[in-house]
Amino acid sequence: MHGYGSKKESFYYQINFLQNYFRVTAVDFPCFGASECTDEAWGVGEYAEWLLKFMNEAGLNRPSVVAHSFGARVAFKLFSVEGSRLEKLVITGGAGLVKPRTPQYMRQITRYRRARRFFPRFAEKHFGSEEYKSLSPFMKKSFKKIVNEDLKSCAAKISAPTLLIYGQDDTVTPFYEEGATFQSLICGSGLEVMEGGHFCFSEHPKEFNFKLFGFLTES
Repeated sequence: MHGYGSKKESFYYQINFLQNYFRVTAVDFPCFGASECTDEAWGVGEYAEWLLKFMNEAGLNRPSVVAHSFGARVAFKLFSVEGSRLEKLVITGGAGLVKPRTPQYMRQITRYRRARRFFPRFAEKHFGSEEYKSLSPFMKKSFKKIVNEDLKSCAAKISAPTLLIYGQDDTVTPFYEEGATFQSLICGSGLEVMEGGHFCFSEHPKEFNFKLFGFLTES
């Protein structure tokens, strides 16, 4: 399950490796990759409902799931409720925390809202991350819904064996914040830190696949 703004091909090295040993099903979430877009801007809940329907139609009863970034949000949301549908869970660069709003952040939000009121085009161009600014107005609505939902309570309900793999240079979801937090929330989970950044699984596929295969095949 890929990250936001990505597609199933981001797991190219994992798909090619794992299909020698497992049945592999890779999805494009709606509005990404080859999938059609939705009529309304979805939040994490809608994507989780879609994934459950997809699993039912594809006959995936108890799969092991590998999820990156936004895909981890969807996994936490779905399997906190449908825990019996999951065999094992591997999270890489997992997101899902809403961090405390610092005074600097709140001042930035105030400036943005003022600018948007009088100069909307200027505000959209000069405020926000590069990822956010690259999105269409429709996808910006979805993005806001997704990043403003804190999923700590969902992660705490995950009961399946879980491995968290984060890149040591990941600045999007740092291992000492997201990784350490999710490890403390998910009972019995393990945290592995490896070379690379937010896409460590494609930057160093051999190291990642070694960790992944070992976890999936251990009894």
